[in-house]
Amino acid sequence: MGIETAMILAGGLGTRFKEYTKDIPKPMVNANGVPLLVHIINFYITFDVKKIYVLAGYKKEIIYDYFNLNGIQISKEEHIYSFGNDVNVQVIDTGDDTLTGGRIKKGLDYLEGNQTHLTYGDGIANVDLNKLYKFHQKHNPIATLTAVRPPARFGVLKFNGNLVNYFKEKSKLDEGWINGGFFVMEANFLNFIKNDRTYLERQPLEKTSKKKQLIAFKHHGFWQCVDTKRDLDKVKKLVGASKQRKKFK
Repeated sequence: MGIETAMILAGGLGTRFKEYTKDIPKPMVNANGVPLLVHIINFYITFDVKKIYVLAGYKKEIIYDYFNLNGIQISKEEHIYSFGNDVNVQVIDTGDDTLTGGRIKKGLDYLEGNQTHLTYGDGIANVDLNKLYKFHQKHNPIATLTAVRPPARFGVLKFNGNLVNYFKEKSKLDEGWINGGFFVMEANFLNFIKNDRTYLERQPLEKTSKKKQLIAFKHHGFWQCVDTKRDLDKVKKLVGASKQRKKFK
C-alpha cells in the first residue's frame, strides 16, 4: 500500500504569470475548465490518496469558494471537504507571506502518519506514484524528489569564430535535471525548516542533500510547470488526452 496523504503548495503570488494571477491564485488557473489544483488532486486520487492538504495563502478565499460549490463541506471552521470515495480535502491557511518551506512546516503539523506526498500547485506530470514510493522505500531517505529534464526552449548553437559548426533543435538532452516536485517526504523533514521565511528550495533541501538524505527519482515522461500561456496550452493538451483515456498516463 502506498501513501494515503498528499500536500499541495497553493499559496504563492504567481508573479511570473501575472496576466492570470492578478485575481486568483495560480493553482486556480483553468485548464480546460478545471483548475490546475483540481487536476493535481484528481491525479493523486487515482493513486488512492485519501487525505489531501491544500497549503493556501494568497487569495485563499477563491479556493474556499470553489470547494464550497463543488464539494461537500464537512467542517466550515477547518475548511474540510468531502469528494466521495473516502477522499477528504482540507484547505489550510498558511499565510499570505509565508514561503514554501514555512507552508510545508504548517502542513506537516496536520500530518497524522510518518510520510506524505508533496508537490507544487502549478505543475502537471504523469509520474508513476507507485514506483516513486517504492523507490523511496528502497533508499529510505528523509525526502525524495522527482527529477525531470524539460526540453530546451531554443535551439543550441556552437561557433568557430562566426561560423556555426553545430546546430541542434531544442531537445531534452540539452538541458540538465531539475526539481520537478512530486516529493515523498518523511515527517521529520520538519526539523529542517526554521520558520515561515524559509524557502523549501534553499536550506531544507540543501541540508538534506549534504546529509545524503535527499534522493532523486528520475522521471522520463510528461512534466510541465505553468509559468506562461504557452505552458498552459501544453497542459490543456495533456488534460484533454487524459480525459479521453480516462486516466492520467
